[in-house]
Amino acid sequence: MSGHRYADTLRLFCGNANPCLATDIAAHLGVPLGRISAKRFNDGEIQVQVEESARGTDVFIVQPTCSPVNDNLMELLIMIDAFRRASAHRVTVVLPYYGYARQDKKIKPREPVTARLVADLITEAGAGRVVCVDLHAGQIQGFFRIPMDHLYAGPLLGEHLTKMGLVNGGTCVVSPDVGGVARARALAEMLGTSIAIIAKRRPEPGKVEIVEIIGDVRDKVCVMIDDMIDTGGSMVHGAEALIERGASEVFACCTHPVLSPGAVERIAASPIKQLVTTDTIPFKEKRHIDDGHVKITSVAPLLADAIKRIHKDESVSQLFDRFW
Repeated sequence: MSGHRYADTLRLFCGNANPCLATDIAAHLGVPLGRISAKRFNDGEIQVQVEESARGTDVFIVQPTCSPVNDNLMELLIMIDAFRRASAHRVTVVLPYYGYARQDKKIKPREPVTARLVADLITEAGAGRVVCVDLHAGQIQGFFRIPMDHLYAGPLLGEHLTKMGLVNGGTCVVSPDVGGVARARALAEMLGTSIAIIAKRRPEPGKVEIVEIIGDVRDKVCVMIDDMIDTGGSMVHGAEALIERGASEVFACCTHPVLSPGAVERIAASPIKQLVTTDTIPFKEKRHIDDGHVKITSVAPLLADAIKRIHKDESVSQLFDRFW
């Protein structure tokens, strides 16, 4: 595809969920953000207006469905519908963070599968393709009936941890639960470290009890990794247990800083030396970045490269060839 056609047909838009990330992606792509407004009627209904022609264009909408999740999800659906009705050639939804992903299967009777419901909503609204980063569960990829690209932030976090010197025998990568072992193993292979697993149970919602730590953490710098951190309870209790078992220092990292109210303060007051995360979700408590408790690494270059490859009909999986 020629540079002229590339410049003429790719359009990047965003809603109100994470405009800073969308601006960074646009800068990496070398294209301006498209003109669109998403406001509210007096009764709270969302009003979207695309303020430029989209006919025949390859539209990419950057909109993580983070807090306020219902507003951001509804805003996304309305934007998709607006571009479909504006005769866009294709609408690709870029979801750095996929909300409602934690209910991805039925565990108890009469539970919903919200991850599938959201996939159906996005598809029915008119999306032609979806791009996500570090889904909470891999099977969510199969919930979509349209092409779906799953990107991984692990290599970005790994590169940052390598620059911090958290590599080789003095470091141990720790999975905060049994379900995250594959994620922890991939990071451990990248850093050349050992791996440990925290076995825990939840006696009641919101409470975590450490049962055992599998692996040698004594005198090691431990790096706990998860896809998201919400209340911070698992990470804080895990860090305390690691220190009790002889770990010298504990760092935490995740892709999605959900961080419900009080979570950052809870982490800052814990044995966790630093939280390393990304900007898939806006991080609003800047003082914790300034005092060194939190370090943000951007996914904008990764998403910009993926958008460029999708637009040019090139392989997206090649982005991760050197990490497999």
